[in-house]
Amino acid sequence: MASTYTALGVELMATGENAGTWGTKTNTNLNIIEQISGGYSAQSIAGGAQTTALSVSDGSTGAVMAHRMIEFTGTITGNQIVTIPLDAQTFYFLRNSTSGAYTVQFKYASGSGDTFTFSATDKGDQVVFATGNDGTNPDIYTMAFGDGDVTLTGTQTLTNKTLTSPAIGTKISDTNGNELVNLTATGSAVNEFTVANAATGNAPAISVTGGDTNIDLNLTPKGIGRTTFNGQGKIQSVAEKVTTAATAATGTINYDVLTQAVLNYTSDASGDWTLNIRGDGSTSLNSIMDAGESITIAHIVKIGSSEYRNSAVTIDGSSITPEWQGGAAPTEGNASSLDVYSYTIIKTGDAAFTALASITQFA
Repeated sequence: MASTYTALGVELMATGENAGTWGTKTNTNLNIIEQISGGYSAQSIAGGAQTTALSVSDGSTGAVMAHRMIEFTGTITGNQIVTIPLDAQTFYFLRNSTSGAYTVQFKYASGSGDTFTFSATDKGDQVVFATGNDGTNPDIYTMAFGDGDVTLTGTQTLTNKTLTSPAIGTKISDTNGNELVNLTATGSAVNEFTVANAATGNAPAISVTGGDTNIDLNLTPKGIGRTTFNGQGKIQSVAEKVTTAATAATGTINYDVLTQAVLNYTSDASGDWTLNIRGDGSTSLNSIMDAGESITIAHIVKIGSSEYRNSAVTIDGSSITPEWQGGAAPTEGNASSLDVYSYTIIKTGDAAFTALASITQFA
């Protein structure tokens, strides 16, 4: 009776056969078993779309399919299929080390059983089990060992995980990989902000915390952008930026609303003046306001013995006639006083404004 062979090539010798060669054949069988148990083999699948059939080598070592680990190599320019015979029953460590953005499918030579496929971007490892569970349509099972593990370089989604004091690099990205929050580290930082949720009936909080006693919170828009608070607001106290200058009011005074809320002139006015209200030297007021918005500014002017006044108002260099408190524009200032002019500018359309003005004497 002749020898028979297992699906992976191990020779099963019949009684009385192979006299004088049992030792050699047994050693070969042991070598085959060793490579099945822990052997490694690289299989090039370089080229365009194709099927690479791994076959058994009965009674001899070296068959790729009779190794525990198989590494697929080469530059691929099309989707690849790698097959094993229908009767193979073992498990494999598969590694996809190919270059080229194409899939690599591992399956039985025929039938409609389950298969495993490395995606076009998956250059990783997988454990699969060739079940041999059907003579016609056997399945390749994916063992999925480590599929849920977090790796150092992998892009993975963490669900319901608790991260205690994670150190995050430069940014937090959204699910599309786009920047959501950029982070800038400060050496020896001691101050930070704390975000807290809240129970029913209470408000969540963003609080400044840290080692210092009194700490500001800076919110800085980009360029001439603004910080918008939607909904109603409640303010316990507010400080406005005041620019104080030893300047005498006269001629045309440019009031830059992007620079201050209060402009304080501490030298006696030397003539009537025109106040030009604008964003700043390179930005118009029209460009930083939307229709239906208003701003309020104040100009403090020191008046000496001559009763000079604000005689005209322009916005972005264009004349406007304010609506003055009391129904009439001032005809003179208040001698030996601080005259405080207040202007509320309402934007009603593109480059269209209503100005409400008042003057108050302080002495």
